[in-house]
Amino acid sequence: MFERISSLSTNTKVTPGKILSSQQQTALGLVARIHGKRDVVLAIDLTDSVGINDEGRIRLQQIIEDSLKLGDSVYIVPFAVEVVPLQSSYDLYPLGIPIEFSSHKENFDKVIQKIPLAADLQLQNTDIQQAELTIYQGLAQLNQNRLQQNHPIKAQSVVWMTDAPLLAKSGNDWIETPANSPFRVADSSQSKERQAWLNILPLNKRELTIENSASQRYKLAVVDIEPTVQEFCTIAPNNKEFCKVNSYLIGQLWLPLALTILGLFSTSLLREYLLKLRCKCQISVSVDLDKYEKECRPLLPVKALAIGQTDSNCIDEIDYPGSKESIVLFVSV
Repeated sequence: MFERISSLSTNTKVTPGKILSSQQQTALGLVARIHGKRDVVLAIDLTDSVGINDEGRIRLQQIIEDSLKLGDSVYIVPFAVEVVPLQSSYDLYPLGIPIEFSSHKENFDKVIQKIPLAADLQLQNTDIQQAELTIYQGLAQLNQNRLQQNHPIKAQSVVWMTDAPLLAKSGNDWIETPANSPFRVADSSQSKERQAWLNILPLNKRELTIENSASQRYKLAVVDIEPTVQEFCTIAPNNKEFCKVNSYLIGQLWLPLALTILGLFSTSLLREYLLKLRCKCQISVSVDLDKYEKECRPLLPVKALAIGQTDSNCIDEIDYPGSKESIVLFVSV
């Protein structure tokens, strides 16, 4: 079963929000780590210049077998001039219906079967910036839907298989960008929107180069996106302001934090109790007499009482239920 998100309050297309504080970003990361699930997009360039070869298949298989975890949502997104998500429903699933990955072999096979490993020879151009805008905005929409429904947000990653440059400043940096693409114009609304997403999303890119059977080079790149949402604070009557993220974080974290504090407090009490049980101590009691009293009274020999268990060096013992080892009480006069 794939994750179901109510369509209520999710039909508004998300736009880049305000920059979150480091504390908010850290807390959002904590929410994602507690639940441990991710969105993973496999973005595959369909043009002939890529044509995934044996090495590419091996590396994709490694990612699927070794990286994907139980509960991850996997999206297969082929692209060239256009981006074609599989079975897209934008309000709920802008990147297509996900495959909920599990340890069952049939789910692994579903991912492999939907990856387009062969190039489409009829496709000659790749609008990589259109693909970036579609995928990054789609991932932001998924987490924004979760925010609105008070569901746990997820960490997200995009695995790119393409020879086009990622995170480039202009569509003119790539020869295959279609001539009529709005991304060839730096101040077009689409170019500005893409750049706004690159600026607001916490992206971390790693890549390696692969050479295909035609001696052409393409890249396998992984862009990780830290768990994040878009914040929109709104002014309201009576000099009020409404923000969503802080109230969301309180709702997500109060129970785990309360359980953590309770656990630490209980552990502290238990540790203190165990230390008391293991305590070894010696109690000395001395009675000081005035000089004239010592002269008038015979001096008593030093005597010892064992507390807790019998001791041959002691004249008597006193029960002490909290310890298994003897505690010696010296009485000197």
